Amino acid sequence: VQIVESGGGLVQPGESLRLSCAVSGFTFSTARMRWYRQAPGKEREWVAYISMEGITTNYADSVKGRFTISRDNAKNTVYLQMNNLKSEDTAVYYCNAGGTTISPGNYWGQGTQVTVSS
Repeated sequence: VQIVESGGGLVQPGESLRLSCAVSGFTFSTARMRWYRQAPGKEREWVAYISMEGITTNYADSVKGRFTISRDNAKNTVYLQMNNLKSEDTAVYYCNAGGTTISPGNYWGQGTQVTVSS
């Protein structure tokens, strides 16, 4: 199983980024997907969830209304569109694959750095 995140970078407050997570090595369309993030000195926290078909999505309160998770099962890829970024969104963002409706899976990517700073 290989999970590769991309799309991170340095942006100013209020700007946008779109993260991508490409998955290979298992049947992507049967995997629930999640994004997590970890800021310096803090524990990893859940950010967003999307169901296998992409019908159900959930978000942490801190990003609700600003972030959108989506997936393209034909491309084995999940996305995280991040708008109106804030300095507190600065973190390494990780993609997680598998799991149940209430628990993450065992597969993680290496992470992509997002830095929001003026």
